[in-house]
Amino acid sequence: MNHVLLDEAILVGADLDAWFSNGGGCGLRRALERPNAIIDEIAAADLRGRGGAGFPTHRKWQFVADAASDGGKYLIANGNEDEPGTYKDRTLLEHSPHQVIEGALIAAVAARIDHIVLYINPHEVGAVAAARTATDQWSATELLGSVAAEVGRPIKLRVVESSGMYIGGEETAAIASVEGAFPFPREKPPFPATSGVDGKPTLVNNIETLASVPHILANGAEWFQGLGIGAAAGTKLYSLSGDVLRPGVYELPMGTSLRTLVFDVGGGMLQDKRFKAVFTGGPSNTILSIDDLDVALDWESVAARNSRLGTGAMIVVSEGTSMVRRVAEFIDFFAAGSCGQCPSCSIGTQQMSRLLRRIDTGAAGPEDVDHLESLCDVLHGSGRCGLVDGAATVVRSSLDKYRNEYRDALKR
Repeated sequence: MNHVLLDEAILVGADLDAWFSNGGGCGLRRALERPNAIIDEIAAADLRGRGGAGFPTHRKWQFVADAASDGGKYLIANGNEDEPGTYKDRTLLEHSPHQVIEGALIAAVAARIDHIVLYINPHEVGAVAAARTATDQWSATELLGSVAAEVGRPIKLRVVESSGMYIGGEETAAIASVEGAFPFPREKPPFPATSGVDGKPTLVNNIETLASVPHILANGAEWFQGLGIGAAAGTKLYSLSGDVLRPGVYELPMGTSLRTLVFDVGGGMLQDKRFKAVFTGGPSNTILSIDDLDVALDWESVAARNSRLGTGAMIVVSEGTSMVRRVAEFIDFFAAGSCGQCPSCSIGTQQMSRLLRRIDTGAAGPEDVDHLESLCDVLHGSGRCGLVDGAATVVRSSLDKYRNEYRDALKR
């Protein structure tokens, strides 16, 4: 197994000297030697955003690099991570924050960014503490001075705690939080690359995305490509939870099969129960069933099954677990997490929650299932961010694949 992000040799916590002694800093030094080649190297590596969408990282960087600004640019390293089943970013921040910071500094050199914000969920106390210690240590290094000289402005590196709300992870909501405002998502355009924090060009990258960057610069794009399986590039952190024997965060080649993750790495199902389903990328995507166990966990292969890899969170469900009840629990989460800005989201998710609870407790009739299904159609695409879309998607997927369970739960 090829390890990049969580190799035992670099799990050095917030000790910067240990990071440097284990090869840290090499990627940044090479970036400073050839600053104009950084984005091309990231493109050749086919690094994609690990925060959920899988957007090509080099394109985001190029947008910000090309944006004109006479008052500086921002990078938000997004570690809000509040969705059920997703805990890879806090693991990186707690155990190896320096590779995240080094990746952010390489991005700063590439796009001429002088404000770097580590944006972290305050509920993750260990991650916040490690990040604060790490940023303090970088402030006294010659490397930070070299970055500032290349960018042409002093580098401001700081930790900002998010609101702790699920919605705070959406990129425009993160921008609002960094500005000190409530994390309401904003309409796009303008996009963050041209108008973000205080109207300045802003790059928003996931923590895991940035953690991959130093290794690409240190070892080359071809090396990174070779870590994946088939056409997939690099490695991926998978957050495995639910009804498995060995839940945890696992770094595996991108393109590892779902079967390998659950049964070989995760040890199989609890109590020898039969595999039933998995919520991919957290509970906001379509559900994969036992027929999908051999799918390769990469962007294209999962998309071909009408789902999304997302953050790489895999919540496993065994036979005997009510799919209606599990979906109801997740919709309760979305309803509680709505910021209330879009009535369709705040009211719609609450209504879906009520309908699911009625169905789960045997108090519903066939008309309630019909109402739930129609809400999925009406609500999708109605909000400023993806919260309501995720809620509608997982409900629709459960109806499509487990309609018999909804039917069996209705009152007789």
